[in-house]
Amino acid sequence: MFDPALAGYWGADDHMAAMETALAVIEASAAKVDGIKISLLSAEKEIAMRRRLPDGVVMYTGDDFNYPDLIAGDDQGYSHALLGIFDPIAPVAARALGQLAAGDRAGYDATFAPTVPLSRHIFRAPTRFYKTGVVFLAYLTGHQQHFTMIGGQESTRSTLHLAEIVRLANTAGLFADPELAAARARPVFAARGVEI
Repeated sequence: MFDPALAGYWGADDHMAAMETALAVIEASAAKVDGIKISLLSAEKEIAMRRRLPDGVVMYTGDDFNYPDLIAGDDQGYSHALLGIFDPIAPVAARALGQLAAGDRAGYDATFAPTVPLSRHIFRAPTRFYKTGVVFLAYLTGHQQHFTMIGGQESTRSTLHLAEIVRLANTAGLFADPELAAARARPVFAARGVEI
């Protein structure tokens, strides 16, 4: 889903067959493997694989759709966070992880909940264009001086898609400086024929 050229990378197009191959490789070299990162965007498949990893091998989740529950885990384990969405939501993610570490699961869930719709929106199909949303948020929050990407990738998402990113990021509390975000959003939307 992230790069169509990687279809069949683990020897099969079927996820479950590919999982068997990956697990066999890990099992054969478990002493040399710290962990595996997968981004199947399926909590069920990730949990199934996580439960079959050899002792000492960890699951690094790249699931930008279901990360709160995967990270919090269950009585049989949890996934470590290694997520694309953690870049644009870093301040909120840090707060949520601090709450989880302190045993405040309700606070953790409440803090992360508004970030999930944003993440699902940024990583929606075609998923390979998720970087447009990440860079747009970096620009709006002052971490990047422009919204220009190599190969014109800033144009891979629609005006409505970008507008929804602004709305969802605001709901998630990601704009420490809302005036800066608004000032930076205006010329982007103006160039697309929308006055705000």
